[in-house]
Amino acid sequence: MRVPLALLMLSVALPACAQAPALDPAADYVTTGQDEPGYRAWVSADPSRRIYVKAFNSYLVTYGVGGVVPTWQLLRTASHWQRCGAQPFEVPPTAAWPNIVAALRYVGAFVEPRVGEVEVVSVYRNPQLNACAGGAEASTHKTMGAIDMVPLAALPREELITRLCSLHLASGERFWIGLGLYKGVRFHIDARKFREWGMEGARGTFGCAGVIAEGPMPYVAEAQPMHATPVQQR
Repeated sequence: MRVPLALLMLSVALPACAQAPALDPAADYVTTGQDEPGYRAWVSADPSRRIYVKAFNSYLVTYGVGGVVPTWQLLRTASHWQRCGAQPFEVPPTAAWPNIVAALRYVGAFVEPRVGEVEVVSVYRNPQLNACAGGAEASTHKTMGAIDMVPLAALPREELITRLCSLHLASGERFWIGLGLYKGVRFHIDARKFREWGMEGARGTFGCAGVIAEGPMPYVAEAQPMHATPVQQR
C-alpha cells in the first residue's frame, strides 16, 4: 500500500543507527530532474502548473483511477528529455486525458497484483519530443494512451517477462492491451490494441506464446538500464 507523502513527513524519524540505505529499483530509469525533487521544482517554477495538475488529478479520481500510481509520475515525459531540450514533466492537453484511463485501470486491476507496485517513467510525449526521443511515428505516447514503468520489487528480467506474458495471454486480448518489453525491467502497457513486442526466448522463439512455452529460462536480452542504449519507443 502506498503511504501518502504527508504522512511520511509527519512520522517520527528513527534514530540514525536504525536507518538503512533505501534501495530504489527505479533509479536506473529516472534521471536527475525527472525525480520527485525535480517535479517539485518544475511545478513551483510556474504557478499555473499547479492548477493544471490539480485538475488532472481530479479527473483521474472522477474516473476511478486516482491513486493507481502517484499522479506526478504520470506527468513524466521521455527519458531522453534532457538530450532533446524538453521539459521533464508536462500536463497533456485535456483532450488526451481519457486515453490514459483504460491503461491505468488495467495496471491497477491486473499488472500490480501480478508484479507488485510500479513506478511510472514515461507517459505523454508531445510530437516533437517523441520524434527526438526515437519514438515510433504512431506512438501511443503521443496521445497519452501508453505507460512505461518498472516494478519496484526486485524481479529478474526473465521472471518479469514470464509474469507479464502470462497475464497478457490471459487478459490482454479481452481489454485490447498492448505489452512491450525494453532493456532491463522497463515495460510498456497501452490500451490501443492487443499486440506485443520485445520478447525473445532463449531458444529463439518470439512473442509471449513462445516465451511461455519455453518456460522460465534466462532470456537473450541483458538486463540494462533503458537509457543505456537508444531504443525506439512505441
